[in-house]
Amino acid sequence: MTPNHYEFPPLSLATVQAHAAHHLRTGGATPYLLCDLNIVTSKVDRLRAALPGVTPYYAMKANPDPRILAHLHTLGVPFEVASVYELETLLSLGVDASSIIFSNPVKPREAVEAAYKYSVTTMVVDHLDEVQKIASVSREIQLCLRLETSNTGSDWPLTGKFGASTSEALAIIDYCGKHGLPLMGLTFHVGSQCRNLDNWHTGISGARLLLSHMETAGLTPTLLNLGGGFPVQHTRPMPSIEAIGATITDALTGLPETVSVMAEPGRYLVGDSAWMVTRVVGTATRKGHRWLYLDVGAFTGLGETLEQFDYELLCDRDGPLVAMTVAGPTCDTADLLFHDKLLPGDLQEGDLIYLPNAGAYTTAYASTFNGFPLPEMVLKTC
Repeated sequence: MTPNHYEFPPLSLATVQAHAAHHLRTGGATPYLLCDLNIVTSKVDRLRAALPGVTPYYAMKANPDPRILAHLHTLGVPFEVASVYELETLLSLGVDASSIIFSNPVKPREAVEAAYKYSVTTMVVDHLDEVQKIASVSREIQLCLRLETSNTGSDWPLTGKFGASTSEALAIIDYCGKHGLPLMGLTFHVGSQCRNLDNWHTGISGARLLLSHMETAGLTPTLLNLGGGFPVQHTRPMPSIEAIGATITDALTGLPETVSVMAEPGRYLVGDSAWMVTRVVGTATRKGHRWLYLDVGAFTGLGETLEQFDYELLCDRDGPLVAMTVAGPTCDTADLLFHDKLLPGDLQEGDLIYLPNAGAYTTAYASTFNGFPLPEMVLKTC
């Protein structure tokens, strides 16, 4: 089987196959991720070229492996965090706390206090309770208001749990202006794996209206955060970063120079930097239908499949394709990865399966449920 065309050239299947053979021959185990940091470098360069004037902050939840974080730090990429644990991981790598943005809109008071003590000075809010909580810790913490915006055409809409409606945002802006609180910017999120270019245009247009209202309320806006949602190619067509960049650049035309623009890419920077290598641990025929069981599952590295996220599955065999149900190794019946996945019918126990574009939200979501090991992340060295 040969891989589909990808927006950005990934590790080749042949390279991954050769590495897997060596990895297993020298005592390595499956499942594991093979990661190429050169791809991360190229993705940073490509995003910067497509979005001139927009500073990318890495959303470290996508893949918090310290080697990836350290590599991005050497490339001058700052970071976005959602917890004190993430913050402390970055501090241990020598990242300046004042360069970090704390983007979780709902934070424990203890987390706000700890982050402020570490010198994190910018935090996201999306409701008045959080504004008041942060102000009670310090009125010097700079606030960035997360807005609700369209997530239509995203693989994972993120509206509902976070994001202030227009009326809520206006009330928060007026409150901050009245009480002299340092609301300095606005942010939004177009939805994870966003396929709809209009979402960025809509988000920026809505934010620009509220930036004007901030000035009316006596505030001085200095930041517009475009959030995340920048996609990578899997099994469905996705807009290129160049197309997204053109849309964003057009929507930002005329924005005051006093307003800096940032974004929070996570998946885009690391998603296609790694392949998952897994092994077939068993096969079965149930009511005339073929089943395939892997040593990685929804709870141990492929958590996004619980939300019907699709991966391409490649292998060393090339027999006639058969529709199969693919499951993980745990005894939980929810550990079903794919239904009616077309795979060679001669696949058998011990065969290797290769999943490209598995660098984001795999090891980050993984647990040792049922006692199965976490996938190791191995760096490609040459």
